Amino acid sequence: MTSEVLIRASGLHKVYKTGQVETPALNGVDLEVPRGEFGGMAGPSGSGKSTLLHLLGALDKPTAGEVFLEGTAVSGQSEAALSSLRLHKVGFVFQAYNLIPVLTVLENTAFVLELQGVPPRKRENQALEILEELGVAQYKDQFPNRLSGGEQQRVAVARAVASGPSIVLADEPTANLDTKTSLDLIDLMRRLNQDHHTTFLFATHDTRLLDRVDRVVYMEDGKITRDDRRS
Repeated sequence: MTSEVLIRASGLHKVYKTGQVETPALNGVDLEVPRGEFGGMAGPSGSGKSTLLHLLGALDKPTAGEVFLEGTAVSGQSEAALSSLRLHKVGFVFQAYNLIPVLTVLENTAFVLELQGVPPRKRENQALEILEELGVAQYKDQFPNRLSGGEQQRVAVARAVASGPSIVLADEPTANLDTKTSLDLIDLMRRLNQDHHTTFLFATHDTRLLDRVDRVVYMEDGKITRDDRRS
């Protein structure tokens, strides 16, 4: 039985322009991500991993080609529709954590729920539940700068999944972490994938993390060069 395709990229090209200089970042990428998959993307710097994640998550628009999320074309939508799509359908985890420094751990985790209009008591309970699951609930009243890098990234993952998005996209989520913390974080994301059926796709330079995934998409020079399914 074929798995439901959650997100599909068709013929994606992306060219960045600086004055008269054009720099191609993606060169005709086709990709399908089934619902519930735990996948990784590997490749050297400049291979197009981050660009592809940004296009899949509607953070940027392709020069050519299309992204379909749950069967709906993304690029032709209004800015308001794209903002709503990112808010309700996509969770993001970034290399630099991107936590809001003036908000506590609990407030950071509940932030997307607040933007969605979830009532205060419900969003706090929902945020606290995921913080407990990720082992950082004891820091709920702390500000991010009081936490270690690994703890901050756990909070970033909690924020990404708290609202139950269709997919979580993670761009080099372990780049600033040591090996043990990196492996612990990926195992934690894997558990969320298995327990909540959340789809994950992350980009990484660290090949040691790729032993944990269902599938590895290898990129080079803006193209997919190999697609290795482990299951």
